[in-house]
Amino acid sequence: MKFARLGDPGTEIPVLIEGDRHLDLRSLTSDVDGDFLAGDFRARIAAALAADELPELEDAASLRIGAPIARPSAVICIGMNYAAHAAESGSEPPTIPIIFLKTPNTVTGPNDAVTIPRGSEKTDWEVELGIVIGARASYLDSPEESLAHVAGFVAANDVSERAFQIEVSGGQWSKGKIAPGFNPTGPWLVTPDEVDHHSLGLRSFVNGEPRQDSNTSDMIFSVEHIVHHLSQYVTLEPGDLILTGTPQGVALSGKYPYLASGDVVEIEIDGLGRQRQDFVAWEAQR
Repeated sequence: MKFARLGDPGTEIPVLIEGDRHLDLRSLTSDVDGDFLAGDFRARIAAALAADELPELEDAASLRIGAPIARPSAVICIGMNYAAHAAESGSEPPTIPIIFLKTPNTVTGPNDAVTIPRGSEKTDWEVELGIVIGARASYLDSPEESLAHVAGFVAANDVSERAFQIEVSGGQWSKGKIAPGFNPTGPWLVTPDEVDHHSLGLRSFVNGEPRQDSNTSDMIFSVEHIVHHLSQYVTLEPGDLILTGTPQGVALSGKYPYLASGDVVEIEIDGLGRQRQDFVAWEAQR
């Protein structure tokens, strides 16, 4: 199954995408959120489809695309999860997952503009596979239990400010990760049966020029390992988002310039869709 949320920020309409049709889910749920994902949503949707109870949403193509999940309670990120990215960052590949946090207000629509923070000179892009939790996970006994707690997968751009992350961080990365809008997500949430998360191509482009081009098969720590590992330290709640790391090809490598106002970033992951952001300069609120 493939889900999206369409409409203005704060009033998005949950939809099921079937081919070129966008079916309105409001008879089943007010949103694609933790409560919905924690229930037996597949059976409920299958029954509604069989009863022809999901009308097609009119003018779906004209509506803004929001993040395919409502604001999560947590956004947990894995750093240096591709060996080549660790190398371009000047680090050895980790032997255990590196964890940092983003704030929930970083999650925004896949095509929403991203504001470069005030004083930023090193804003960077990172295409990443995102995991959306569907059932509470705490102290899982093995990685094999992990997928039973996964509702689906999303594409995400882990936008980063490298000076904030590294030079003035005090040793923690989150300072460079938590500006509002620094986590464009979507366009779709896709259930695990629809994609092979072990082998998904993921790519990024800046102003139409290729940057990253890799595959999730190159991840050091698999989806199953990540969910199991995190569950030993944090209780993952339905609707939570986990970002699994980015491959090589970012500005931090020194091969490319950092982002400036007017730049356009596009990312895509096989089966999970494509997103596009205009990066704009920060302006004081009046």
